Amino acid sequence: MDALADVLDGVRARSAEFCRAVLEPPWALRIADGSALALVTVLRGQAWVVPDAAAPVPIRPGEVAVVRGPHPYTVGDDPGTAPTIEVLAGGRLRTTDGADLAADVLGGRPGGPEPDGATVLASGTYQVSGDIGARLLAALPEVVHVPRHADVAPVLDLLAAELQRNQPGQQVVLDRLLDLALIATLRAWFARPEAEAPGWYRALGDPVVGPVLRLVHDDPAHPWTIAELAARAGASRAAFARRFSELVGVPPMAYVTGWRLTLAADLLRQTDATIDTIARRVGYANAFALSVAFKRVRGITPRHHRLGPATAGHLTVSGGAGPEWVHGDG
Repeated sequence: MDALADVLDGVRARSAEFCRAVLEPPWALRIADGSALALVTVLRGQAWVVPDAAAPVPIRPGEVAVVRGPHPYTVGDDPGTAPTIEVLAGGRLRTTDGADLAADVLGGRPGGPEPDGATVLASGTYQVSGDIGARLLAALPEVVHVPRHADVAPVLDLLAAELQRNQPGQQVVLDRLLDLALIATLRAWFARPEAEAPGWYRALGDPVVGPVLRLVHDDPAHPWTIAELAARAGASRAAFARRFSELVGVPPMAYVTGWRLTLAADLLRQTDATIDTIARRVGYANAFALSVAFKRVRGITPRHHRLGPATAGHLTVSGGAGPEWVHGDG
């Protein structure tokens, strides 16, 4: 695993959250489903993603937009078209006047008719929770727009072809293709200069720091020290620490501590494992050691974190380097 693989591992398309829409102009949909992340692509025609507080973004066939929620936004044939349909959580539809609509009002049945001049959209929404997922959300602008790209186009072509069929197991195929489209789109986006990719992503391509990051993500419970990390990187301690800090934005052992506590935070909320078990899984000798580090860095104990309200993560961003992590014990 690496840093990107870890943050994407918990992001999956769900059948109920896939949508295919066939829309004749003028049209506009108000997306208010509260999802943390959405992927929108145009299979035919043209669409605009219109955030409430940012410039409209055009999407043409072969292009992809990834929208960071949970705030509502509009997708329409033109930035000036007023929405007439609201898309709510669970795929529920209603008019902007509040009247419920049937699920098939968007003409979304795979293999169904597509009138001349209609726009055909495919989209998927993702519920991203926990501190690991927050690392991804913190790295993205409100709308990621990727023009037709060699790494993304084959997946979109497969998606378009699958939508012309109506075969057994199709929903699973569509969900997997949406997952692939999201991964390919994010990699294509982070490779663009304007993306200002987070430090943990940029560092993955570095021949010195990248392999070390993968080691830490593969085995966070290992008793890592700065000396061992530097040795694994084939560099002196001083040179390795300086290079790591410059690329990632935090010192090596602060990253190790931060990643361990991020894993622990999600395990506390998402499992019923004991605090002692979680401590050992993420590299602490016992529950007491984890509690001391957790309280020092996050300001609360693991027990209070587990009992507190679920969130999409509390991480903050510092200079594009990723979460702000206090230097810890490692």
